[in-house]
Amino acid sequence: MQEWLAEVGHVLLDLLYPPRCVGCGRPGEMFCAECCASATLVLPPFCSLCGEPTAGSALCPRCQTHPLQIDGIRSVVLFDGVLREAIHHLKYSSTRDLAQPLAAMMSRFWQKTPLPADVLVPVPLHPHRQRERGYNQAALLAQAFGKMVGIPVLTDVLFRCRNTVSQTTLNAQERRANVADAFTCVPGSVQGKRVLLIDDVCTTGATLEACSIALRTGGAISVWALTLARAK
Repeated sequence: MQEWLAEVGHVLLDLLYPPRCVGCGRPGEMFCAECCASATLVLPPFCSLCGEPTAGSALCPRCQTHPLQIDGIRSVVLFDGVLREAIHHLKYSSTRDLAQPLAAMMSRFWQKTPLPADVLVPVPLHPHRQRERGYNQAALLAQAFGKMVGIPVLTDVLFRCRNTVSQTTLNAQERRANVADAFTCVPGSVQGKRVLLIDDVCTTGATLEACSIALRTGGAISVWALTLARAK
């Protein structure tokens, strides 16, 4: 009954205050089809490990010397233009309904290039940061994406045990040091599972690597990552 009432309330709000696209402002949808189509896809060639666009499909220079401890990272689109605006709204403006159209972009990618996955695990926020924000945008994406592709989502196996400083101003080496040992996995919770990490944006892959290391300790047999966007 509560879910039904919430859905009815949501419909009534849409009738009274029609949603507007966060990209172009057009009424009707939170993120319209035209703005979705305008996002720049991450197409080959890219690094076979970290997924960073490169001049070839082999390992990028960074992964040749300091390879990430993860099976691989793939991203759907570049973190620019209207897609950047949409992700900022999802993360910082409590526009949670954006998770649905953004996850649909991930689902379309998945249909063409599926990755090994028995379970989906969203990259967790530290409890303090999640209390401030009220939700975890990676978990919203994972839940929506999981329903679309039929893969279960585990939100109670991977935890951020250290409240790290923001990665925004750090270089690749500093990012790795900042998130080292910042995550923990419930022992045996992913034993024998192929885990697919879900996050909104990948920059250097340092956070995803730290999560991968924790999940391997928890028994995962493989850890790949899929993010909506890739920072340039």
